[in-house]
Amino acid sequence: MDRFRYGEYHEGPDPLAAPYDVRAALDELGRDIMAGTKPLRALRDLLRRGTQGISGLDDLLRRTRERRERIRSQGRLDGTLDQVRSLLDRAIGQERAELFPDPSDDARLRETELDSLPADTAAAVRRLSGYQWRSADAARSFAELRDLLRREVLDTRFRGMKEALQNGSPEDMRRVREMIDALNDMLDADQRGEHTQADFDRFMDAYGDFFPEEPRPRDLEELVDTLARRSAAAQRMMDSLTPEQRAELNGLMQQATAESGMGDALDRLAGALRSRRPDLAWSGGEEIDGPEGLGAGDATSAVQDLADLAELEASLGQGYAGAGLDDIDEEAVRRALGRPAVDDLARLRALERELRDQGYLEGTRNKMRLTPKAVRRLGETALREVFTDTVHHGRPGAHAQTAAGSSGEPTGATRPWEFGDEQPLDAVRTLGNAVARGGAGPGGAIRMAPGDFEVAETERRDAAAVCLLVDLSYSMALRDLWGSAKQTAMALHSLVTSRFPQDAVQIIGFSDYARELPPAGLAELTWEPVQGTNLQHALILAGRHLDRHSDFEPIVLIVTDGEPTAHLGRDGEATFAWPPSQDTTTATLAEVDRMTRRGAALNVFLLADDPRLERFVDEVARRNGGRVVRPATDRLGGYVVRDFLSRRRRTA
Repeated sequence: MDRFRYGEYHEGPDPLAAPYDVRAALDELGRDIMAGTKPLRALRDLLRRGTQGISGLDDLLRRTRERRERIRSQGRLDGTLDQVRSLLDRAIGQERAELFPDPSDDARLRETELDSLPADTAAAVRRLSGYQWRSADAARSFAELRDLLRREVLDTRFRGMKEALQNGSPEDMRRVREMIDALNDMLDADQRGEHTQADFDRFMDAYGDFFPEEPRPRDLEELVDTLARRSAAAQRMMDSLTPEQRAELNGLMQQATAESGMGDALDRLAGALRSRRPDLAWSGGEEIDGPEGLGAGDATSAVQDLADLAELEASLGQGYAGAGLDDIDEEAVRRALGRPAVDDLARLRALERELRDQGYLEGTRNKMRLTPKAVRRLGETALREVFTDTVHHGRPGAHAQTAAGSSGEPTGATRPWEFGDEQPLDAVRTLGNAVARGGAGPGGAIRMAPGDFEVAETERRDAAAVCLLVDLSYSMALRDLWGSAKQTAMALHSLVTSRFPQDAVQIIGFSDYARELPPAGLAELTWEPVQGTNLQHALILAGRHLDRHSDFEPIVLIVTDGEPTAHLGRDGEATFAWPPSQDTTTATLAEVDRMTRRGAALNVFLLADDPRLERFVDEVARRNGGRVVRPATDRLGGYVVRDFLSRRRRTA
């Protein structure tokens, strides 16, 4: 019978996890955009901080920097020199122990030769390369030293070679020499334009075990990139040593390659790699220090890892023009931070893609904007949050009204139901129709048919012409009122268009001049760094809107934090003055009087404690009959929406 074992899933994101909510992510974007952030910057901020349990780029960047610091402190770069010196001292000590009991002149001559060895390790090893060891143990120690150098030299060029040749035989070294020669020949053929993918496949079939990197190179370009990065890291590792250490280690490595017969081939390979990837950093040191000495190969790996992490850090930082998630190397993330980080990156990419595919974002990487669909969603969110505020902070007994509100008072008449009707059903007439049709069944059950339904006719609801005048002046941003004003505008627009579609709504922004704000641009609207609060011009535009809908009930709402400081002159140019001039006050009050003659009450929502402003709006209320409301900033939307609804119900 079949047996099954269950354990923790490690092959990627949890397949049973709930999918992320794209609309919730859009709402997060909306909060930043409401505060004045551009859509592109808002998206980048969202990707940086993460969302819905997904680690953002900032978290990945933090972990990358922590890994860099761990690598920097893992060990010293002169470990190979320490190992060679230790093996050399051991071999010399073993040889002296063998010579000491021997009274012969040969023994004394050998001791003299050992005493005269130069202090430089590379020079000492070179001097002893032809020495005939009397001690078998000393000979083995010196052979171990030379084998270590050969493996370290190869490991600086081919990652993992030191371990692969741990117990390497002469046959293994012969294969290494053949591999390097074959690689050089392949690069030469490619330079002449004669290389094919089949040549590369044959090379990897023969020598692929020397390249344990994951993922495995798929063609010559990927192999060149891997080897060139390793070769550049080896040079930077040498540059990181002191001049004395560098000279000593370089001398030892040159001896090792010369004795193995690979010196010319390795130099030829290094030159070819450098010529093909001159863009890499082929010079410059790294600060690496720690309690343990690293072998040359491990030190090269540390320098290479630091270079890879530096590139990863730059791509995660996204601090350059045109940056995007596609710039982040998924394989580099996996090597540095593991599979969970790759999964988080994939989910961030999917989130960004879904925001586009579902029609919320459009444009290029450097110029992104919200779609009308996204603006509608943000308006709905703003309205929902405003209603929540109204419920939590409204007057006693106030509550959010979620009914469609499209019907007026019943007239007493009915008519047959049609698809799309929102009027209430007349239950008595509907059931009467079913009974009259013979729909009564056994046990008194009544079978209904679509033709039985009738709806109650209602009185026509009067339409309203709604104007919201929003201050866009610089002071709104300075007082941190801008986000509340935008949310209010979007919430009111969403409310009117969704629940009162027969109404005509206009949003007007004003600073030194006034202008109508298109619904699609409300979310991305920003304050204007200009001088002037031109309420007169805003009232002129609002008056034109009311005149175009003269048979509608006029509703005018004004949100401002400052008294008028600008007005239009006879030439149509805005005139600014601080303190406000009498001409500005007179021109503005003249428009207030015109609004009064239209029958439009002005309700002013005052966002600042300013005695001059309060005197002005009190005069507006006296002349016009409207109201002055002093809401808390974080409850502005609730006040405006509640005020609109209360006035709208009176027109029903």
